[in-house]
Amino acid sequence: MNQLQLFLPCAAGVEDYLLPEVHHITGLGGQAVQKRRGGVALNGAWRDVLLLNLHSRLAQRVLVLLSYTEYRNEQDLYRAASEVAWEAWFTPRQSIKVEVTAQHSPLTSLNFAALKVKDAVCDRFRVKANGVRPDVDTQWPDVRIFAHLTTDSCSLYIDTSGEPLFKRGWREDKGEAPLKETLAAAMLAASGWLAGEGDLPPLYDPCCGSGTIAIEAAQMACNIAAGSGRRFAFERYLPFAQHVWDAIKKEAREAEVTRIPGQKPIIFGSDVAFRMVDFAQRNAQRAGVADLIEFRGGDALQRLPPCAEPGVMLVNPPYGERIEVAGVAGSQRSGGGREQAQMAGDSGAGGDDGAFFSQLSAHWKKNYPGWTAWVLTPDLKLPGKMRLKESRRVPMWNGPLECRLFRFDMVQGSARGKPAAPADAP
Repeated sequence: MNQLQLFLPCAAGVEDYLLPEVHHITGLGGQAVQKRRGGVALNGAWRDVLLLNLHSRLAQRVLVLLSYTEYRNEQDLYRAASEVAWEAWFTPRQSIKVEVTAQHSPLTSLNFAALKVKDAVCDRFRVKANGVRPDVDTQWPDVRIFAHLTTDSCSLYIDTSGEPLFKRGWREDKGEAPLKETLAAAMLAASGWLAGEGDLPPLYDPCCGSGTIAIEAAQMACNIAAGSGRRFAFERYLPFAQHVWDAIKKEAREAEVTRIPGQKPIIFGSDVAFRMVDFAQRNAQRAGVADLIEFRGGDALQRLPPCAEPGVMLVNPPYGERIEVAGVAGSQRSGGGREQAQMAGDSGAGGDDGAFFSQLSAHWKKNYPGWTAWVLTPDLKLPGKMRLKESRRVPMWNGPLECRLFRFDMVQGSARGKPAAPADAP
């Protein structure tokens, strides 16, 4: 278990931030860790599997590569899966689920491909375990097996995470279409909020929803392990040793930053929907950072800076036809549901969002001079709607939505005509 090939998938656009995170967590350098399309690959040990699951804020899963072969048909997939020593990882008493992804595969049915892999796993156990085979559970399996097909190659992975890593375990209260914790962490990494020297600047999310960005920021500032509040699939696998895992978690707890009682918060969040503010406060309590964040209700078009010192705004605002719920008039008409606004954002179309963002930028320029605002949006024309010149744009994907994280440096008056800094990508 000291020579494992690992792959950590992540959202497109996050690879550049995941790479240094993996270096930092594992201590591995050089060619042992490599950026790939859609993730990071590394040669590591079983201990690295545990560390990455516990600490990674950007990866979606930690996968162990067990087979890489060429194939031409489904029978080749069966042969490849039957040659893997699954019995070294789990027992036939545990349930399995096989998932297949593909890029330009010549096979006509991925479901049939998954069936052949499943048959191979079960048939191998029948031979190795005196006729006993694992059951299939498509909802809550003990073991997830992933097959990734290209034009002519098949990679078989065993998943060590279980639930996706964005499920930290503290967000029990949420609205519709909440921002994933992994994407919030990617936004924080791109903003460089934690990268500077000295004291951290204030951080403010004026459309905080259930508090994801603020809570991720608070945990990062305190060096609280991302997975400290959840369980993992590897805890059910045969290589798992409880005493090793207990020692790793103890090290993580001892590395947390000690907070000073009564220290003023530097992380702030507000939302027009008071119901969402209540959700955010309860989530922060479960995440162990309620004392570090100040949540308040308030209209994004009216809220003044939460502190005297300029800082960083990081926001995933609402979009689309129900944009009015983010402001006073809309909250009076529709009850002010942040979750409705976010659903509209996912559609990325309709509504008078141009008027809203024009008013928002005017409010920021008047009341937030010296602040840096980072705005995640699927609308590539947002700078024009805000009548601002972005100083940076970072490509990111929110699920299937191609987005940009725009940086705006706020000054009083119009920013029109100021040259934009080179973009990271189109």
